[in-house]
Amino acid sequence: VGLCMFVLICAIFAKSIKNNIQPPKEVVINEVNGDEVVQDFLTPNEYSRPQTPLKKVKGIVVHYTANPGTDAKANRDYFESLSVTHETHVSSHYIIGLDGTVIQCIPTNEISYASNDRNKDTISIECCHKKKNGKFTKETYEALVKLVATLVKEFDVEKEDIIRHYDVTG
Repeated sequence: VGLCMFVLICAIFAKSIKNNIQPPKEVVINEVNGDEVVQDFLTPNEYSRPQTPLKKVKGIVVHYTANPGTDAKANRDYFESLSVTHETHVSSHYIIGLDGTVIQCIPTNEISYASNDRNKDTISIECCHKKKNGKFTKETYEALVKLVATLVKEFDVEKEDIIRHYDVTG
């Protein structure tokens, strides 16, 4: 058994070297627009924070929340509640509130459940909005621009790789 485990570990290590796979670093963003980014990580669970490593960041996906008029904390708490309700699999790395508040729910070196088949290689940002039209407040938009600019720099993402949820799902 010991020899089998040794061989398996060596094979995995060799493959990672061959493919030059290096997981992204955990990027900690402390402020956006001069305001603190609140780190309020979800409890690890299979419905909103599976703790699956995000192997490489190839893009940033911008979403708007499915519930107009709610704030960042309410959306974060909804993601947290999924560990109990088991209602669905959904989450996001960041949520930006109507007032520009930014809450980080998941470390940037783990996947979130926001972008379907792009969960494995993107950072997701959910934006709160007042009405069904999805239009962001000035504060939400300004915080989004600053957060995306910081993430682009940290992960060396091209502007073409900043996409909408719609660009993933159609």
